[in-house]
Amino acid sequence: MAANFWTSSHYKQLLDQEEVDVVHPLDKEKGITLVEFKLLKMHMANYIWKLATHVKVRQRVVATAVTYMRRVYTRKSLSEYDPRLVAPTCLYLAAKAEESTVQARLLVFYVKKMRTDEKFRFEIKDVLEMEMKILEAINYYLVVFHPYRSLSQLLQDAALNDTSMTQLTWGLVNDTYRMDLILVHPPHLIALACIYIASVLRDKDATSWFEELRVDMNVVKNISMEILDFYENHRMNMEERLNAAMAKLSLKF
Repeated sequence: MAANFWTSSHYKQLLDQEEVDVVHPLDKEKGITLVEFKLLKMHMANYIWKLATHVKVRQRVVATAVTYMRRVYTRKSLSEYDPRLVAPTCLYLAAKAEESTVQARLLVFYVKKMRTDEKFRFEIKDVLEMEMKILEAINYYLVVFHPYRSLSQLLQDAALNDTSMTQLTWGLVNDTYRMDLILVHPPHLIALACIYIASVLRDKDATSWFEELRVDMNVVKNISMEILDFYENHRMNMEERLNAAMAKLSLKF
């Protein structure tokens, strides 16, 4: 893995939001809207998190898997790359990339255990075949830098590393993987946005500390607003909208 984010393939792979917010023509033909596209990716991220609790991998592995999944769908369609197979395969690939290998056999066992669609069946060979397709789709770029490392260092530097702030900011970072932020912004800026939100919620005055940082606070505040908007937009029950989107793709998770 590259030691420096700014010289890594992750940095070179960062996209503009406009490049991420594109529904593939094949999915558009089936009536998938941008809102539904985002909803389906969020559902896939949640599915990866749930599957990871069964196979017992580190949080970093899950975050890398979600990042791979999101990278795939900047280039490939949901219609061609079935999310029910892409999600577990990204977890399988991420576990290997993060040196925390999960056996494909174990992964398939838990997918079958969690599966609600009896018509959809896949075996180990399907995971291995999809792994090669995913590697090709992401151009074999496996390096992912996450906000977690920056978060710990920044909280300590700001003297905000008490239990309450640590738990809240960590939870906020986890939730950012339900969005496409990791594809658009450097991880340390995502970490700073989470600290910014948490400092307001916990009534911590970190103004002077933020002013001393050599970062564009407009970007940090914009990321913060995107996170808060996400919470606001997903307060309501999303199941009906999600089911409608999956029906367009003839899917059932």
